[in-house]
Amino acid sequence: MLRKFLILQFYLLFLIYLFCFCSKKKGNNIERRDEFLSRAIEFHGHLGPYLVLGLKAGLYANRVLGKEPLKTEAFIETKATPPQSCFADGVQFSTGCTFGKGNIHLREADGLLVIFRKDNQELILRLKREIIKEINSLPSKEEAWDNLAEGLYQRDIIKIFEILK
Repeated sequence: MLRKFLILQFYLLFLIYLFCFCSKKKGNNIERRDEFLSRAIEFHGHLGPYLVLGLKAGLYANRVLGKEPLKTEAFIETKATPPQSCFADGVQFSTGCTFGKGNIHLREADGLLVIFRKDNQELILRLKREIIKEINSLPSKEEAWDNLAEGLYQRDIIKIFEILK
């Protein structure tokens, strides 16, 4: 009798799990996000398109140049205020470059450009105008910003940035 009760309880908990975690649309449930993105959101404080853009740029730089936080430098040119400055948090989180170590630099500018340098290698990424227009056309609702951020996270790097070098 106790065994049947425990089995029934197990199945009930399993069904609750399926209902809670599998019936929601992907992207509306932070538990379903990959661990890297979830940790970046925890680091930054919230999800947003500029955080995701910084993550994507940094991950690409790691792939091209190799991830070595003590040898890599990041030079970011964008507005030095939120939401554009949130890009720097994404770069910090993904590359390990930090303001404390002095190997990430932010210069006030229009648009968004980042230069990664390691040893004698250089990678330059510029945010495509279409992405800037897409972000600027968003309503001020947090849900719209979150949805765009999650969509950007899934896009290929060449659909987001011009790779200049």
